[in-house]
Amino acid sequence: MPEATHAIITGRVQGVGYRNWTVATAIQLGISGWVRNRSDGSVEAVFYGSMNQIETMLAACSKGPAMARVDNIQTSAYEQPLEAQGFTSKPTV
Repeated sequence: MPEATHAIITGRVQGVGYRNWTVATAIQLGISGWVRNRSDGSVEAVFYGSMNQIETMLAACSKGPAMARVDNIQTSAYEQPLEAQGFTSKPTV
């Protein structure tokens, strides 16, 4: 049974290619879900996959792309149904 995790990533994560990097990394790991910038400067993501896939993704997110600086990742269970297969970038909220 797939798991779903909601993540809020803070630090220097906007304007450094973090969303595009997240999409590419999630696709490489076989994770479904989405990522978007938030108006407060953080990045929000939902990851659907096995616990192992999600843990690997979160470990990668703690580093991010070369220009990023991740200060914190806050995670929680995500109870919403999967909207679509694959991994996409959504508009800023």
